[in-house]
Amino acid sequence: MTMSTQETRIELEPWRDLRGTIVMVTGASSGIGWEFCIDLAKAGCKIIAAARRTERLRILCDKINKLDVSDGRVNQSQAKNNDVIAVAVELDVSADGPTIEASVRNAWEAFGRIDALINNAGFRGPIRGSLDLSEEDWDRTFSTNIRGSWLVSKYVCLQMLALNQGGSIINISSTAGVGRVFPPAVAYASSKSALDTMTKVMAMELGKHKIRVNSIAPGIFQSEITNELLEKKWFEKVVSRTVPLRDLGTTDPAMTSLVKYLIHDSSNYLTGNVFIVDAGYTLAGVPLFSSL
Repeated sequence: MTMSTQETRIELEPWRDLRGTIVMVTGASSGIGWEFCIDLAKAGCKIIAAARRTERLRILCDKINKLDVSDGRVNQSQAKNNDVIAVAVELDVSADGPTIEASVRNAWEAFGRIDALINNAGFRGPIRGSLDLSEEDWDRTFSTNIRGSWLVSKYVCLQMLALNQGGSIINISSTAGVGRVFPPAVAYASSKSALDTMTKVMAMELGKHKIRVNSIAPGIFQSEITNELLEKKWFEKVVSRTVPLRDLGTTDPAMTSLVKYLIHDSSNYLTGNVFIVDAGYTLAGVPLFSSL
């Protein structure tokens, strides 16, 4: 029997088929977190969408649970007859440990396990220089971007260890933390650099338990958060002078393809890496903003 185009694609790229995989995404109420949830649901995942804005999460989950995918990546009988594809869990990653632990417990109980965690929740903070930034803004940035990611990972991994199941942790970092430093973003850049270091340390600690930990450091993408910026003429000049590929990608497929690969068993030999997805923006030799 002749294979369909979709079947051939999955044969060549098996990570496109994630049926039965349960994924928790933090910061799911907007931006790339929202897009991750929709794309992973289309790949067959069960989704635990976590964020503070529960009304937005309900809209997202309702959209996912009504998905009508006809290309074989989502089992239609499962979607219609086996409860839901996506559930919403209230989670404030800047909260105290016990509160975050309770949210993770609720997330775990939604489907009985979590196979992959995407730490996407983040806070950019005010654009102020080192001497003008307040202590409160510094603390909030680090509380969200590094402490929150650590605590959510901690409580998810403890549950994974209890079941001896292994898993994949994906931290969404930033090019601001991997070499292309631009002021004034001292708290944000420092927190994202710390997140990459945490990724490597946790990868070493958890490898013996078959839990893989990796980071993805995106550049600027087209999304609802950056749409206003992308409309600025001066920004077109910035892109043409500082991005080798001369273009800004969309989350899907530029990031979603990598996320699916890092969740799938095909990436079982990858851990402790920081994957830069930025169209070449952080390459040495690319002009700095000061040269524009």
